[in-house]
Amino acid sequence: MQKLSWKQTLGAAALVAGSAGMSQAALAQDTAKQDLQGLYSAGELMDADVYLKSAPKDDIGDVEDILLGEDMGVQALVIEAGGVLDMGDREFVVQKGDFTVETVHADNLDDIEYRVVLDIDKSALKQQPEYTNDWWQQAKTNAAQAWEQTKQGASSAWQSTKEATSNLLRDASNAIDGNN
Repeated sequence: MQKLSWKQTLGAAALVAGSAGMSQAALAQDTAKQDLQGLYSAGELMDADVYLKSAPKDDIGDVEDILLGEDMGVQALVIEAGGVLDMGDREFVVQKGDFTVETVHADNLDDIEYRVVLDIDKSALKQQPEYTNDWWQQAKTNAAQAWEQTKQGASSAWQSTKEATSNLLRDASNAIDGNN
């Protein structure tokens, strides 16, 4: 194993310590970019007409509910689809990533209107989970478990970074002091 000089060790410690700050700055910058892309009114999104991407002129239903995650970000929409799909009024949970929101009259809050376009076809919509109490209970359980795993993973990553930085700083101190 090659021994690092005190300058190399100190440089590596600074790099590790600085990269944590840089990644937080990059994350903040990415978040700021996302915030600039649009601001949406939940009140106006409720009851917005819903369309399939494959049939953009056929209104298949409307937004019945907006489901938020622990971070208060939109995780899914509940879409009520009626007789157009020959299945009666049913409520489906459509996950973030499977829909887009188009804004009409964005320059006037009094006239703002949204269209929700599903990036899935009619058969895929029929396969989406139905919004029921059973689905709700299972989704809450799954979200709580995912949150716990995320917290444990973040804690473990922080501990590893802290130990690595501490070791590098100790090695740098020893190199400066002339200790081997």
